[in-house]
Amino acid sequence: MHSLDGVKVLDLSRVLAGPWCTQTLADLGADVVKVERPAVGDDTRGWGPPFLPAKDGGHSAESAYFLGANRNKRSITCDLASTEGQQLIRELVTRADVLVENFKVGDMKRYGLDHDTLKQINPRLVYCSITGFGQTGPYADRAGYDFAVQAMGGLMSVTGERDDAGGGPQKAGVAVADLFTGMYATVAILAGLRHAERTGQGQHIDMALLDTQVAMLANLGANHLVNGPSKPPPGRMGNAHVNIVPYQVFEVARKPNGERDHIIVAVGNDSQFAKLCECLGQPQWASDERFVRNQDRVRHRDTLIPLLANELMSHRKAHWLALLENAKVPCGPINNLAEVFADPHVQHRQMVQSFSHPLLEDLSLVASPIKMSETPVRHQLPPPMLGQHTQQVLDEWLASPPKT
Repeated sequence: MHSLDGVKVLDLSRVLAGPWCTQTLADLGADVVKVERPAVGDDTRGWGPPFLPAKDGGHSAESAYFLGANRNKRSITCDLASTEGQQLIRELVTRADVLVENFKVGDMKRYGLDHDTLKQINPRLVYCSITGFGQTGPYADRAGYDFAVQAMGGLMSVTGERDDAGGGPQKAGVAVADLFTGMYATVAILAGLRHAERTGQGQHIDMALLDTQVAMLANLGANHLVNGPSKPPPGRMGNAHVNIVPYQVFEVARKPNGERDHIIVAVGNDSQFAKLCECLGQPQWASDERFVRNQDRVRHRDTLIPLLANELMSHRKAHWLALLENAKVPCGPINNLAEVFADPHVQHRQMVQSFSHPLLEDLSLVASPIKMSETPVRHQLPPPMLGQHTQQVLDEWLASPPKT
């Protein structure tokens, strides 16, 4: 048994934000049917290498990018630009609980598949539109790309090394605006389903990457609004924290081969700072009036950080991690992805799951992080081949009664 057993989702989205949302719904047990363009499919099917190996020994059309965002779904092909394709979607909508799309504003109305039209044939439908800038506003007609939204939404202005340290704006290493929008969309859809269960009324969810990116500014956004326009906005801090000290990367003694090495130290309160000072052999720093409270350390950051950095350079990473962890001072190594998936805790938490894919019997993919005691997430269906389930889905869905 899964939390969303019986929920039918038509997934007309592609690339990342929409598929990330529907993948979570699928993990939770929903029957997610991915509607793809004939012969082409989701754009990300071609975003590689790497690709799965083809049976002839070459490369298939199944990219790792696509595989990472489409588990537990079934795929059908349908030409939304054709009259026949539009009519098929309308028939499927009468059996659906949720529809997710990320077409440009106006495209779905041109196809006769917009919310106002579809709610006439299924008033319970929860219809989620995901765009770069939303359904309204001066930028509504623009195409939305994660990179551009990270820039426009302020994230790149606070990501990267400080300008006085030779830095400049940086995007995050993964498409966080897309991913967060997908997660917020999931939450909104679940709330919409709850409302539909109580009232029989669906609704239109308008999700925008830029809205999400602005919301993600979190404490930095609050800092700016509380400070007011008379003070400069928050800037780039590199690996340091604007409100907490010490909370950053530190270099430690070099590896035997001469390579530089680093750890992170994330002191969250004054007692942890005192323990850090003990570990460094400098207990007097914890009672120094410049460093006693976090707000003091933030104000005297430029004095404190070089002192800490000098001490941490005296030993190698393993020494400091063992000492600090034993003292309950938050710290950690900076793992590459190979080290992440080899980590015994990550393995214990089963963050890699294997699927039997038509092209690879033992396909390893990152698992859902959701752990539920009574209705666990499923790891049932591998990411689908293009159109793999067209006949199966049509036979099942169209044989069921409409939900109107």
